[in-house]
Amino acid sequence: MAASRIVIENCAVATVDAEDTEYASGHVVVAGSRVESVGPGPAPDGLTDVVRRIDGTGHLLTPGLVNTHHHFYQWITRGLATDHNLFDWLVALYPVWARIDEPMVRAAAQGSLAMMARGGVTTATDHHYVYPRGAGDLSGAVIGAAAETGVRFTLARGSMDRGASDGGLPPDFAVESLDEALAATEETVDRYHDASADAMVQIAVAPCSPFSISTQLLKQGAELARRKGVRLHTHGSETVEEEQFCKELFGMGPTDYFESTGWLGPDVWMAHCVHMNDADIAAFARTGTGVAHCPSSNARLAAGIARVPDMLAAGVPVGLGVDGTASNESGELHTELRNALLVNRLGAHREAALTTRRALRLGTYGGAQVLGRARDIGSIEVGKLADLVLWRMDTLAHSSIADPVAALVLGAPAPVTLSMVGGRSVVEDGRLTGVDEDAVARSARGQAQRLARIAADA
Repeated sequence: MAASRIVIENCAVATVDAEDTEYASGHVVVAGSRVESVGPGPAPDGLTDVVRRIDGTGHLLTPGLVNTHHHFYQWITRGLATDHNLFDWLVALYPVWARIDEPMVRAAAQGSLAMMARGGVTTATDHHYVYPRGAGDLSGAVIGAAAETGVRFTLARGSMDRGASDGGLPPDFAVESLDEALAATEETVDRYHDASADAMVQIAVAPCSPFSISTQLLKQGAELARRKGVRLHTHGSETVEEEQFCKELFGMGPTDYFESTGWLGPDVWMAHCVHMNDADIAAFARTGTGVAHCPSSNARLAAGIARVPDMLAAGVPVGLGVDGTASNESGELHTELRNALLVNRLGAHREAALTTRRALRLGTYGGAQVLGRARDIGSIEVGKLADLVLWRMDTLAHSSIADPVAALVLGAPAPVTLSMVGGRSVVEDGRLTGVDEDAVARSARGQAQRLARIAADA
């Protein structure tokens, strides 16, 4: 039986393929879950089994956005500790986060996913690393929320085993033991990971950060990930305080420490990577280690400006991340396109740091590279999965900007007329198709208030 077809035509198309092919007025034909054709002008004549034909006049079609780093649970602790650096922020919030439970995490994940999806994200990542005892099935709660929203999803199953009594930042009651963390991570991989090309759920092994985990957890976590054939994720080189911590405790900087524990390689990506010297960048390039660049969170926590232009020039894979919404309250990835460009132009490369098209590439193909999925998502090419976003560009906010890519990256957030994942609609005219946004908002607010009461009484 022939696959049903969806035709999108008469729109600008930015494919983000290797040549950055664009069409001022073009078309895409989706057959089943994949792109069947893309090109200039209207769709070819004589197509059969067309179940929907979309006139994209006034729109820009791009690959779906790929979020490479997030902490969904923080959706219910937004707006706290707004004037803190990273370490002080963590010390202030760890005692609150240590009180989360399954209903809270599910509501927070629903809110985080809904906000991202309605803003053009088709592939999301959650680095969840807080697993209080007796809190319930937190991984299952997050994965269930992603399935409801309809986006592709990577759960980076995090862990912490270095509490305050061992010189770490989190309180002791917020961490797992080494054996507990490894066993729970392996169970999550076995239960949920799908290695297929069109997978909707994948799992990564993701101990939290050098100041909240033991060297044994890093080393054994890497061994576990490679034995299971999944990717590795953690925080790295986020602040000057982290660099000082690593030098004092391990006698070396974060990158050398990660390399000594098996945590550099083409199956690894790290969040932030703000404080990287030339040797660090060369090590990432040599090993194929990826970076999740989180410009808004880096600015919110005064972490600094990551050397993204230098990373790209060296050949380091770089994608974009929202980071947790307790340090990026908007919770949207499309704002990171703009902020990546603007923040990096404040650095040494100034106006040559990033272009609008490079920013779009970071948020699409770059993210797919970082997650190890660039063969199937991240660009609009024949045979790739139909993860697509149709942005409206003819409203007051964008209609006078002649270049649609510049309008998307530099202009106000563009309305999403259609977002699809594998040919299935997840957003129509700015609203989620499978989730009641108002119900999600009420649930998240209720769970945020509940968490605040529990933390205040602790």
